[in-house]
Amino acid sequence: MAYASRFLSRSKQLQGSLGVLQQQHAIPVRAFAKEAARPTFKGDEMLKGVFTEIKNKFQAAVDILRKEKITLAPEDPAAVKHYANVMKTIRQKADMFSESQRIKYDIENETKEIPDARAYLLKLKDIRTRRGLTDELGAEAMMFEALDKVEKDIKKPLLRSDKKGMDLLVAEFEKGNKKLGIRKEDLPKYEENLELSIAKAQLDELKSDALEAMESQKKKEEFKDEEMPDVKSLDIRNFI
Repeated sequence: MAYASRFLSRSKQLQGSLGVLQQQHAIPVRAFAKEAARPTFKGDEMLKGVFTEIKNKFQAAVDILRKEKITLAPEDPAAVKHYANVMKTIRQKADMFSESQRIKYDIENETKEIPDARAYLLKLKDIRTRRGLTDELGAEAMMFEALDKVEKDIKKPLLRSDKKGMDLLVAEFEKGNKKLGIRKEDLPKYEENLELSIAKAQLDELKSDALEAMESQKKKEEFKDEEMPDVKSLDIRNFI
């Protein structure tokens, strides 16, 4: 673990150097003494509120990460689940969206002005692609097939304001969901699986970044004779 200790030491030295640099370039408070007396404007208060909110959310996230041990093992389901739970706690403390909530927000925000059902489904497809989600069950194709059937029956494009036509479409969706084995009561499970898949991908990225950093350090003369530690033994709490 000598390598890990030295790596950590270098990290702390860097943090210390940044602190000194900030102090050297700091502007004395007295320089703003007269400026501080100027009247405040509504925009200033708004910006101050935004900054304070972001600062508090960031601090909440850091406080949690300082307490939780995260193991960089995306191949271990237990490690992935723990990481997902930590991220969930951070989102709750910082009042942030989960991925499912973010998708729901995007759908509501980006489709509210869309008048017809086909454009609505195309926008859903765009959001899914943009968020990097896969349609393993083929639900998307099923929805377009259902829309084709309804529009053929009503002999015109289906508008979202057409209650009777939309009821027909929903009924076709329910038939398709039944064929695919999708049930409304299983939605929480789908959301959990989505969060786990995202957590696994993030752990993969963190592990890759850690290995790349260690390989880079290993090439340096001072580290060439030292054994590189197992990435699972790294504790990011030491670097915060």
